[in-house]
Amino acid sequence: MEEITLQELFFILRKRLGLIVLITVITVSCVAGVTFFLMEPEYESTTTLLLGKPQEYQAGTQGIEYSDIQLNQKLISTYAEIAKSHKVMDQVKLNLNLDDSYGLLSSYVNVSMLRDTEIIKVSVVHTNPVTASTLANETANVFMETVTELMKIDNVQVVDEAKTPANPIKPNVKMNLAISLVLGVMIGIFIAFVLEAFDNSLKTPADVEKLGLKVIGMIPIDKRAEGK
Repeated sequence: MEEITLQELFFILRKRLGLIVLITVITVSCVAGVTFFLMEPEYESTTTLLLGKPQEYQAGTQGIEYSDIQLNQKLISTYAEIAKSHKVMDQVKLNLNLDDSYGLLSSYVNVSMLRDTEIIKVSVVHTNPVTASTLANETANVFMETVTELMKIDNVQVVDEAKTPANPIKPNVKMNLAISLVLGVMIGIFIAFVLEAFDNSLKTPADVEKLGLKVIGMIPIDKRAEGK
């Protein structure tokens, strides 16, 4: 198999530089167009809840048991299912007078637990920032009532209420453009080498010698003629 030297690689890239730049510009332009004009911005709003017996913690009559924290962490899947249950979502839908289906409404909501704590985080991602915060707070309120009733938890309190987000979390413009730039360069280089591989024209004496022929003469370029 014929080896290609670094000098030949550099020659190929220099020769096809215009093509590589063109493909890169087209790729970045397409991604930018999709990012700015087709992708709808999404906003995230989050509220946090404390599960446990805060009145006893504050009174100092009972400390936070590590076993309680472990139990709540193991129950995170249960809490997530409760937060997205028909019981909670239907009540949220009724309270906010929403027309969204259950499946669509539950897809906005995500429930997680902060590591090594008894704090539940309820996050909502929506295309409308006001709706995101409103839905997060209402979901948290209904969730607190439901989990207290079903799990017999003594007390659930809001730590931080959801605020209306100012900036979207998606799309990530900088990341999208950076990825498109790298991708465009890679595609351009790949196409440049493919075109070079299928180019059978003879450009240098070395190309002639590769065919097993000998170079018997060369015609120099008349620089004066080029300048006319």
